[in-house]
Amino acid sequence: MPQPALEIGSAIDAFLRYSAVERGLAPRTIEAYGRDLAQLAGFLDAASVHSLGDVAPEHLAGFSASLAARGLAARSRARALVATRRLLRFAGARNAFRDDPLRGVGSPRVDRTLPRVLRRDETAALIEAAGTGGGALALRDQAMLEVLYGAGLRVSELVGLPRAALERRGGWLRVTGKGRVERLVPLGEPALEAVASYLEEAWPVLARAARREPDALFLTRRGRAMTRQNFFERLRGIARRAGVASERVSPHVLRHAFATDLLEGGADLRAVQTLLGHADLSTTQIYTHVSRARLRDTVERRHPRGSGGGPERR
Repeated sequence: MPQPALEIGSAIDAFLRYSAVERGLAPRTIEAYGRDLAQLAGFLDAASVHSLGDVAPEHLAGFSASLAARGLAARSRARALVATRRLLRFAGARNAFRDDPLRGVGSPRVDRTLPRVLRRDETAALIEAAGTGGGALALRDQAMLEVLYGAGLRVSELVGLPRAALERRGGWLRVTGKGRVERLVPLGEPALEAVASYLEEAWPVLARAARREPDALFLTRRGRAMTRQNFFERLRGIARRAGVASERVSPHVLRHAFATDLLEGGADLRAVQTLLGHADLSTTQIYTHVSRARLRDTVERRHPRGSGGGPERR
């Protein structure tokens, strides 16, 4: 039996609190949900729908159509509908609906684009360029790139690493990913050596600028935890020194390189899924397409009958 009317604004606030506190979603995700659901609330208010229990399929279909009419891309519309569906499922668990408002409402089709990738020599050039010039910042930058590429971390995971995340004896990194889910990621020798050098020679130097001993693994020159924005700018500068076009380089591109190089080396797709912290295997499968694209590019460039091939064989 339906419960008393659930006011839309109150329901959205409760859902956002639930998503942050109980589901542990990232602040950026909560922010995006808030923006999308504010649009939903405005549309329903204009349609004189003030209780979630009164939301019907035609309202959601109209909301989707209104997003398209405003010129929003399919990906943006799909994201807004995901937030809407999750809100309604959250409310549905509390018996707010007389009818299922999700019935018959589909999401716009989003074409999945292949992620940008770097060649292995370009990745190696970036890591080498990060360490040029010496000093604490160079040791830090090189260690960060080694960990980013060697463990396939998201940039938020990288800058959020505490010193305690590294288990040097076993060569493991304890990473807290999306939804506050922890995973263990092995680090190869180059990454372990780079982090060890940074911790011994650079971390104490950078930590001196802090008022109290910091917990973060990677520090700025002021002794604070590295930020995503700061690291992104550092990475662009490193790319210029390495001779790699800076617009082709980002922290996520190095995560892509980690996954693609693993798969091309024969790694199992499920293992790569675990290392990346993907909840859904379909998210990882895009890297198999990247590998095929690389193979085709190799044939096109290297084979005598490819578009960029050498002289034809006689």
